This record gives sequence, C-alpha cells and structure tokens, in this order.
Amino acid sequence: MKKTLIYIIVAAVLIGLAAYKIANNKEQQTQEVEEVAKQVDKINVNVVTVQRENINTDYSANGTFLPKQEMNQASEISGRIVSVLVKEGSRVSAGQTLATIKRDAIEVDITQAQNNLQNAIIDNQRYENAFKTGGVTKQQLDNSRLQLKNAQVAVRAQGVKVNDTSIRAGISGTINKKMVEPGTVVSSGTAVFEIVNINTLKLSVLVDESQIGKIQLGQEVSINVNVLPEDSFSGRITFIAPKSDASLNFPVEIEVQNKGNLKAGMYATALFKTNNGAETQNMLTVPSIAFVNGVSSGQLFVVENGVAKLIKVTIGKVYGDKVQVLNGLNGGEQVVTNGQINLDSGSKVNIVK
Repeated sequence: MKKTLIYIIVAAVLIGLAAYKIANNKEQQTQEVEEVAKQVDKINVNVVTVQRENINTDYSANGTFLPKQEMNQASEISGRIVSVLVKEGSRVSAGQTLATIKRDAIEVDITQAQNNLQNAIIDNQRYENAFKTGGVTKQQLDNSRLQLKNAQVAVRAQGVKVNDTSIRAGISGTINKKMVEPGTVVSSGTAVFEIVNINTLKLSVLVDESQIGKIQLGQEVSINVNVLPEDSFSGRITFIAPKSDASLNFPVEIEVQNKGNLKAGMYATALFKTNNGAETQNMLTVPSIAFVNGVSSGQLFVVENGVAKLIKVTIGKVYGDKVQVLNGLNGGEQVVTNGQINLDSGSKVNIVK
C-alpha cells in the first residue's frame, strides 16, 4: 500500500513538472514570435551619414601612344631593286636615299629622248629660217615648234624616271619595317619601307561628354605610363574632336616630347586637372544612388528614430557618383542609399550594417 502511494506521488510530481515546462516554453515561443513580428514590420535599408568633404574633380582617361608622323614609303616606278641602303631601326632624314631600282632600260630611253630633242632643235631652226624667206607656211612652223616642245617634255619625263630609281624617305624618322631585299621586283605604288617619327608622340584618349567642356587646347596634362612607373611625363592637348563617337566620347590627342624611352603603342593614362579650387571644397554631398526616381527629383529618405522620412533637397552640381546638396540637409543625417523602393514616408526601418 505504501509503495502504491509513493508511485502516485512521484507520478504527480512528474506530471506537474511537465505541465510547468510546457507552459514556460509556450510563453517563450510567444515572446519570440512577437519579436519576429516586430522585425518583419520593419524594412531593411542601408544608410550613409551625410557629411562635408572636398571633391577631387580631376579626370583621367586611358589611351595609347601614336607616332606624330608615320608613312609607308612606296616606289614611284616599277623595276627590280638593286640595292637597299638602310635596315630596320636605321634613323633616316627626309630626302635620304633608302634603295635604288635598276635603271639600264630607263637610261636607254633617256638617250633616245635626248637624240629626238636634238633632231627637233635642228628641224625647228630650219623651219624658222625658211619661214623668214617664205619657204614654209605658218602652220608648218607651228608644227615644228610643237614637236620641239614635245621633245623637251619627253627628256624631262625620262629625267623624272631616272630620279625615281632612287627611293627616298618622305619624312625623317626610323625605319620600322623593311619589305624589300636586293632582287625584289616592285610595282609603282608598292610599299617598301615603313617609317615612323617618334621624336614626338601623340597620346590618343577618349573623354566623356561630361568632362569635355572642362578641358581646352594647349592645356598641360600629366601622363602616367604603365611600363615606366618611375618616370614622369607631360604633354599638351593639340586636338579635341568637334564630334563625339557613338558612345558620346570625344577623341582627344595630347602631344608628348619623347625623352627616348617612350614607344608608339605603349599604354598610358592622362590626368586632366579640372579642379575648381574653393568651389569644390567643404561641400555637403550625398551619393547619387540615394535619390528617389533619379537625382533630378531632389527627393530622398532620411532615418529619424527608426522611421523613414521623405524630404526634398536643393541639389547643386554632380561630381561623378556624388551630388552637392545646397539646402535641405545640415550634415549628420542618415540618408537611405538602398531599399528606398520599399519605403513610404513614415515606414519603420531596420538599418543593415
């Protein structure tokens, strides 16, 4: 009987403990649900604290160096190359002979032209004398004079051909490529040498339309060359395209005096100084992504005591991804930069770090 009573008491205690545990868990679960409900009621956002800063408006653009002058030197006449007087890497001056073409046949032609000229001179003199005595007509004398002029022109033409047997450099520079060897047969217009002048180089870059109005011809530009990080270079703007490309970028050329270590084709970065001094100092700015429906709307959300508030501000100039605020903010406010699409003025927010 005593054992039975003990069992009953133990069972009652166990049942009481179980009931207490269940009740306690239910209360804890209720508190957790209420806390989650509170969080669900809030909208997650990212914010940035508004502050004053100095804006660097310098603009950089990448490009490659081009020779100021380059040309493919071509042969003026057809023929066989008999000598090549330069090699790749040779420095040449404008007018210098680079190669010669076989001239035997041309010399025969010029001899024939000179003989024809002598005959034309003799014939014309005879007609001149005969005309004075009435032995020939005026028309016959005119024909004689015309034949003399044609013979003179033929001699000059052969002289030009003889001169063209020497292939001469059209510009001063360096032989970058040699396309012929002695024995090569060339036609008129065939490119035989590539000449480049890199004493002065052009850095060709593309400048965005938002920056093109801030640069001007003659402006000095600092240049960084990737493969020559320890050297400093500078140049002057010599060309600004009057028309943009399809991407609204404007081709700009910067002339750089070569110190001897620059090569055409090198990659470089031009730094355009466009800083406006005091105008861009101690400015109140916010990120452009903070604005609702674009910067032009002037509307953004600020967070006050966990609540989003839609305000209107007066904007100034846009500097890249930063927008100047003239009125509406004092600094120190928390401005929403992400999550605005889900907000209304008065929405509760949860700031995500």
